Amino acid sequence: MGSCLSKNNAAFDKEHKPATMSSPARQVLDLLSASLSTLEKTCKEKGLKVPDLHAPFHPETEAFRGDPTIAEAANVISAAALQLAAIFTPPQVSLYHIVGGHFKSAALRVCIESSVTEILREGGPDGVHINDIAAKNGQDPQKLGRFLRILASHHVYREVKPNVFTNTRISSMLDTLKPSQDIIANPETKHDGTFGLAALASHHLDEPFKGSAYAWETLADPATVRSGEPDASPFARAMGRKETLWQFYERPENAFKQRRFNIGMQGIQALQPPDASLGAFDWKSLPKGAVVVDVGGGVGTSALPLARDFPDLQIVVQDLPAVVDDAQKLWAKEMPDAVKSGRVKLEAQDFFAPQPHQGVDVFFVKQIMHDWSDEYCSKILKQLRAAATPKTKLVMMESVMPFACHDPSADGGRGIPGSVPREAPAPLLANYGAVNEMGYNADIDMFLLFNSQERTILHFDDLLRSNGWQVTRVNRREGGDSTFLQSIEAIPIEKASGSPRL
Repeated sequence: MGSCLSKNNAAFDKEHKPATMSSPARQVLDLLSASLSTLEKTCKEKGLKVPDLHAPFHPETEAFRGDPTIAEAANVISAAALQLAAIFTPPQVSLYHIVGGHFKSAALRVCIESSVTEILREGGPDGVHINDIAAKNGQDPQKLGRFLRILASHHVYREVKPNVFTNTRISSMLDTLKPSQDIIANPETKHDGTFGLAALASHHLDEPFKGSAYAWETLADPATVRSGEPDASPFARAMGRKETLWQFYERPENAFKQRRFNIGMQGIQALQPPDASLGAFDWKSLPKGAVVVDVGGGVGTSALPLARDFPDLQIVVQDLPAVVDDAQKLWAKEMPDAVKSGRVKLEAQDFFAPQPHQGVDVFFVKQIMHDWSDEYCSKILKQLRAAATPKTKLVMMESVMPFACHDPSADGGRGIPGSVPREAPAPLLANYGAVNEMGYNADIDMFLLFNSQERTILHFDDLLRSNGWQVTRVNRREGGDSTFLQSIEAIPIEKASGSPRL
């Protein structure tokens, strides 16, 4: 599988290798041009359409990304366009794309909360005048026009005539597909029953956005600069309470925010293949009756495909009592016989407490580590190490953050198979730049909300080694990669090897 992908990558790189004697800008332009030709040619051969920026988003408009060659060409085109912009845009303007990020965020929040996207969808492709938008959502039309215009300057909304706006492919991603009058009349039910992306965006423009204003204050305070405590986050400082996000959500007045967060998280899950756990490890290599413990497994969403495809496995799904209650309902609906027969157990367990299962074949840990600082991750890993045998495998599904520089030994020369991701062709940034920004956004989001983080492979390796585990390989998705679908395999080592080298 890996060798086939490597051959395809090598062929693509050879075809799109820029001329060595040309300027960096010309090399980038040549990459863009060659990749666009590849994309258009392959789309034509396969009957796929190139998206129209001014047409509303629909899942079918993303069908072209299902082809690995087209998806890679699109990534190179995007990375090249952004790099050309960085070269030729006045540096003070580029700087203020970043400095002024909160201005655009503030404008977008106004549009989301006042249902602008839904109103524009109802108005059709000819657009809606700001006076008519304001007549529906109660906003000041002049202020609304200013918010829409700065967003239209970044292709989020489109100004078709003076003060007349319509949706674009980007803004339509925020559409709940509900009547605007219903949302305006009942704003607290806006996100109920939706795909979740608008809820996720609304959440990010609220809690993390407010926390971001206190990032430096948190780092400048000697009491919190090196703290690993989850209640020492910028968000906690912004709210003026020493509490975690979960404690914030427990307060009755924040019930809507919690529900919005949950819907947003469901949206993220929907972006992942439902059977992503199947590719995390070679499950068929396990003997009959092997025990797999899904640590912090929630309601068992990841364990369901394993139980379905590998009926000889003994699976234990562990989480806190309230979550296990919800898991009972899910499994009673989806796979009741698996629980009744005992081959799947739903168990209340705190992963900071001693692990009750000894001699486990695989500890499966999906997207747990990014919620916690190294200090707390060490507590989890030590409990699992104490319960492991020499043959126990640890499988973690986490974001493995790529470096922005070109380095074929990006694992520090440690020789970990799969640890070095596919790199964009030079002179593009190795990580494809802002094309893959979502993972880095998540990293900062983890800091703002939880005082935690995403991690590079070097960080993971040091963290695991210092707690008695050795990374043996990183598994990446066939035909491309994703910041949330990598898995890290590790085995026990006899002794932790020193302090982390981050």
